[in-house]
Amino acid sequence: MADEPTAQPTQTADAPAAEAGTVEVSQADLPEAPPTSQAARPGHVDVLLDVKMSVEVRLGRVETQVRDLLQLGPGSVLKLDKPVGEPVDLYLGGVPFAKAQIVIVGDRLGVKVQEILPPRSAASPAAT
Repeated sequence: MADEPTAQPTQTADAPAAEAGTVEVSQADLPEAPPTSQAARPGHVDVLLDVKMSVEVRLGRVETQVRDLLQLGPGSVLKLDKPVGEPVDLYLGGVPFAKAQIVIVGDRLGVKVQEILPPRSAASPAAT
């Protein structure tokens, strides 16, 4: 078949002469992929819909010295950098994806999504 890869064996030039054996390297001649992508067909995302992922809610941050952390005990308070009423950040796989408001749901805390963030490009710096 014309579309099957073919290998051309070559000797490596950088192998030390003192080594007992030589390493053989092959160059593959691979066929080009067709222009239509499998991912473009609808319905293939369905297999991912039941995958569970952790959503992280970040209330805020604080920077402090280890000496101060070692002195923490019951009743200690850490003042976060986020003002009262500011939306909290939602992360999926370490990537920020939404802003939300803290709410009470029965006897639990919850978040009410206020904004879905636009996707960040791979070239942009990581947002924290």
